[in-house]
Amino acid sequence: MKSLDKGRHAAGLGLVVLAVAGGLTACSSQPDGTGASSAGASGAAGGTYTIWDPYPQFDDSSEWVKLLSQCGTQAGVTVKRTGYDTTDLTNKALLAAQQANSPDVLIVDNPVVSTLAEAGVLTSTDETKIDTSAVSPNLLAAGRLGDKTYGIPIGANTLALYYNKEVLKKAGVDADEVKDWASLTAALEKVKAAGKKGITFAAIGTEEGSFQFLPWFWGAGAQLTQLDSPQGVAALSLWTDWVKKGYAPNSVINNTQTTSWQEFATGEYAFGENGTWQLANAKKTGFDYGIIPIPAKDGGTAPAPTGGEFVTIPVQRDTSRYDVSRKLVTCLASTENSLTTDTTLSYIAPTEQVQAEQVERNPELKVWVEAVKAAKGRTSDNLGTKYPKISEPMWKAMQAALSGSQSPQEALTAAQATAASAVQ
Repeated sequence: MKSLDKGRHAAGLGLVVLAVAGGLTACSSQPDGTGASSAGASGAAGGTYTIWDPYPQFDDSSEWVKLLSQCGTQAGVTVKRTGYDTTDLTNKALLAAQQANSPDVLIVDNPVVSTLAEAGVLTSTDETKIDTSAVSPNLLAAGRLGDKTYGIPIGANTLALYYNKEVLKKAGVDADEVKDWASLTAALEKVKAAGKKGITFAAIGTEEGSFQFLPWFWGAGAQLTQLDSPQGVAALSLWTDWVKKGYAPNSVINNTQTTSWQEFATGEYAFGENGTWQLANAKKTGFDYGIIPIPAKDGGTAPAPTGGEFVTIPVQRDTSRYDVSRKLVTCLASTENSLTTDTTLSYIAPTEQVQAEQVERNPELKVWVEAVKAAKGRTSDNLGTKYPKISEPMWKAMQAALSGSQSPQEALTAAQATAASAVQ
């Protein structure tokens, strides 16, 4: 995988670019020359190296951008950084690769890694000699395709259950006793009987809905390769029963993770399923809250999907650039910098050493570290680019069951047939 303008990846990449361009909303802004320095400068020493990331909210005064510049200085180069919206970044990365004009370092959402790798956009860590040995295997798995790893996780976030201490207290519920589905459902019943609302989550017909459903799906022991297994049906039946009994609002079918959070923030709900990224907002709610892991069906912590990005090195015509690119990636992912980086990005670190430091500084993160340790990538189990073709039928089944147009069994049986056909 040495070049894109000639060779076996070009045709496949063109098809992927067309597919993504058709399915994503492209930004009207241009790369502003950020790829030009990558193709124009050569050699491993000096020059300008480009980094694209999905954090447009951070400007040049932020700790994140300062770290990028610092890593460049240590590597003896100037870093030119551009931040894009997550969806726009994927599209631009594919188009830049087609033009042999990729950035030197690309930071992308972990489910996108397999798509870019399959299209021949990314180098493997074997090629660039990036050391991934300290990274938790469950987090690294999100960046694997076949027997190769493409990049290294910069950090991870995932899902857990926020709870309102006052609502639970009035209902006579002890959050520490919520250990499985039965105890959680019993708690919701008590909350409703006490005149409050039970649980809110996001079941919208998009990837956000699948993301929120996966802890219950996996927590039942289900596998994405068999959506309509008894375990998968049990998970969807749980959500459907909660809505039917009034333990969860009808609005979940349209809820994004943001609107679901807004419901929880009213103070009326006992529980809200949401992510690490809401910690700052939780402190602004005005009520006492706590956090527990999402329970698996029969106890223990359910595997929740990992969010977060991978730091990758795209394919370059001039392979001598990889040496400096490796230095930049290693700097960003180093133990020394990981604590600052993941604090800035509200992530849990990908290594146990830094996770321990995070908990020592902020004990509130303990539950999130536990959740991340139990988490798994959506493209893990070697699903790679098959995952989106499974996820869409799954969220459509959720919508059908929650709306009452089909039973959970009927909805998932149809979803499995669609997914099986799509991944053949």
